[in-house]
Amino acid sequence: MGWRDRFGLRRANRRGKARFDRAAEDSDIRALIDFHNSRPGVEFYVEPETFATGTTAVAVAGDGEWTRRRVGSPDVIRKVARNLKAPVYDVQIVGYPQRMRDWTERNKRGLSMDD
Repeated sequence: MGWRDRFGLRRANRRGKARFDRAAEDSDIRALIDFHNSRPGVEFYVEPETFATGTTAVAVAGDGEWTRRRVGSPDVIRKVARNLKAPVYDVQIVGYPQRMRDWTERNKRGLSMDD
């Protein structure tokens, strides 16, 4: 079973309203899982869909390092987080953690377009 089927990504992509963004792909989910598995203390933060982009999730490690990927819908990242036994938060309610902002400030020159 592919990641799209396992986490409901196919259904999530059909419901999207974003007009300019590409759809979430298996590689997006795989990148979040790999990030979680390679760093301690990872938490997920769900970002809402906008007119320009679909729903995204930010994975934030214990040291503040982070990555952002498309997920299709909040349900997808919640399923992923549940399988990984990792916390997931709604960024509109709790905001981003300070450690993420601190890490970004320390590493401004090293950020890529995906982060």
